[in-house]
Amino acid sequence: MPRATEPTPVHDSLVLEPRDVRFDWSRLPLHWIPDEPMATHTINVLHLLLPEGERWFVRVFKEALPMITDEQLREEVLGFIGQEAIHAEAHQEVLEHLLAQGLDPQPYIRQVSWFFRRVLGDKPGLTATQRRENIIERVAVVAAVEHFTAFLGNWALNSPGLDRAQADPTMLDLLRWHGAEEVEHRSVAYDLMVHLDPGYLRRVRGMAVSGPLLVHLWVRGVRFLLAADPTLHGRVKPTWREAQQIGRRGLLPEFGRMTRSAVRYFKPGYHPTQEGSSSQALSYLATSPAARAAAAH
Repeated sequence: MPRATEPTPVHDSLVLEPRDVRFDWSRLPLHWIPDEPMATHTINVLHLLLPEGERWFVRVFKEALPMITDEQLREEVLGFIGQEAIHAEAHQEVLEHLLAQGLDPQPYIRQVSWFFRRVLGDKPGLTATQRRENIIERVAVVAAVEHFTAFLGNWALNSPGLDRAQADPTMLDLLRWHGAEEVEHRSVAYDLMVHLDPGYLRRVRGMAVSGPLLVHLWVRGVRFLLAADPTLHGRVKPTWREAQQIGRRGLLPEFGRMTRSAVRYFKPGYHPTQEGSSSQALSYLATSPAARAAAAH
C-alpha cells in the first residue's frame, strides 16, 4: 500500500529514539509564568491530559503493530511508542509537583482516565473484523490529535513571548523538548492511518471526533485548575476574550491559528510534514539541557 510522499529529506532520514530526560521541579513556582495564572494554567492542562492521553496512544499503537506490513513504518511506530511513553512520565512528574503545592489534580484526571479507558478504549466482544475496524478508527483519532500536538510543538519552539515573560526555564525546556519531539514524529500516526486505510473519510472522521473533544477537555481543564488553585480563591475566571489577549502577547497559541491549522488537515493533499520543521526540532533537541543530559547519561 503506497505511503504519502515525504518532501523533506531531513525528515526522510530520521530515526526516532526515546530520550530518557529528567527535570528538577523542586524550584518550580505554582505560577511559572510570573503574574500570569490563566496563561500558566492554560498550558498546565497539558500536564493533566497528556499522561493519560499518551498512554492511550501507546496502547492503540501496540494493538495496531500486528497490522503493519511496511517494515520502515513499523520501526517508526516503535520509536513513536517509546517517545510517547517518556512524554507521559515527564508530565506526570509535574502533576506530583502541583499536588505538593496544594493543587490536587486528581478529580479532573479521574474523568480524563475514565474517558480514555472506557469511551476510547478497546471494546470487548468484537469479532476480528470489528476489532480491526475499531483499532483503525482509534488510530485515525490519534492522527488528528497528533496534528494538534505538532501545531503546539511548533508554537512552543517559536514562542519568544514566553521568554519575554520570564517563564520558568525548566518548564520551557520541558515544553520545547516535548514540542520538538512532537514535530520530529509528527507524520507517524498519519502515515499509520493511511497505511491501514487510505480513505479520505477516515481522516475526516478522526478530526471531527478529536477537534471538538480537545477543545472541550481543554476548557474544562482550565476551569478546573483556576478553581483548584489555592492562591487564587476562585477569583480568576477564564474567558475567551482574555485567552485571545494573552495569545496576542505570545503566551498562548492563538485560537485562530489553531483553527486554520485544523482546516489544513482536511485538504486532500495534506501531509503532516507540511507543518513545522524537522531541522528546527532537531536543532533544539541538540541544545535542550534535558536532552543533552539524557544523551550524556
